[in-house]
Amino acid sequence: FLMFWIVVAFYFLVLDREQRRAGVLASLEGGRQPGIPWYRVACAVSLGLACGVKWSGLWYLVLFAVAVAVFDLGARRSAGLRLRPVPAAGWALAVVGIAALAYLATWWGWFASDDGYFRHWSDNALVSLWHYHREAYGFHTTLDTPHPYQSWPWQWLLLGRPVLLYWTGDATCGGPNCASSILLLGTPLLWWSFLPALFGLAWLATARRDGRAWLVLLAALAGILPWFQSMPAHRTMFSFYALPAEPFLVLAVVYVLGAIIGPPQSDHRRTGALVAGAYVLLVAACFAYFYPIFSGMDITYTQWLSRMWLGSRWI
Repeated sequence: FLMFWIVVAFYFLVLDREQRRAGVLASLEGGRQPGIPWYRVACAVSLGLACGVKWSGLWYLVLFAVAVAVFDLGARRSAGLRLRPVPAAGWALAVVGIAALAYLATWWGWFASDDGYFRHWSDNALVSLWHYHREAYGFHTTLDTPHPYQSWPWQWLLLGRPVLLYWTGDATCGGPNCASSILLLGTPLLWWSFLPALFGLAWLATARRDGRAWLVLLAALAGILPWFQSMPAHRTMFSFYALPAEPFLVLAVVYVLGAIIGPPQSDHRRTGALVAGAYVLLVAACFAYFYPIFSGMDITYTQWLSRMWLGSRWI
């Protein structure tokens, strides 16, 4: 759900960017002035709902709020107009404010209850809610109980320690030794290409001065880098914490593949298309190979073991 609302917010952010740029150009030509930026409002609401699912959505709220201001300034600069930092910063703060209201709205059931946890800790409902947040934050930032499937952020893109969701040796596969499991593991060939794609994206974003590439790069990093600050405290973390970053990691791969294919008139376009197509087919084949341990299919123990590419790190 967290990933869903972040992707929805990103979608509205992109629509808002296009709408605002078109509005600035229209105003230069004597057209109608831009009205209420509903896409921007929808982006802010989506970010508030994302934070209502999990507080790590806050990093995307900060990133997208800053992006709104940067996009506004970029649209005016492209049109040759004087930059107006104050209104741009005001809209960034407005996005945060609207998201905060949407976040509070997700607590409507708690506000309406008489027996909600900490609901009557104080006579003031907002003070009680703030106390609830402090208690929750204190619990999660001090959670250091070891877990067999915990992992550190630097391991996530390497698939260093996936989470086992289901396992049984009593499956029926037509052989003497059977197994059925569901391993929370990304398709290896895809996930192991994320790091090279991020480096390639960073280089292309710098060389091309492409704001789209920078936004995808920062959105991918926003889902992973903040967790590194929890490592010195040995906080218990799991690989699925990286899930909100996954759509942007895939976009990083797509962007790099587009650069490999090249523009329509490029001399190497055919070769680039073959390379990109071969990569996509290999990822699809890899997914099909690992599908039995993604879905809990009954297979032989030998077949299950053959898919444990990193041995004890996946078992």
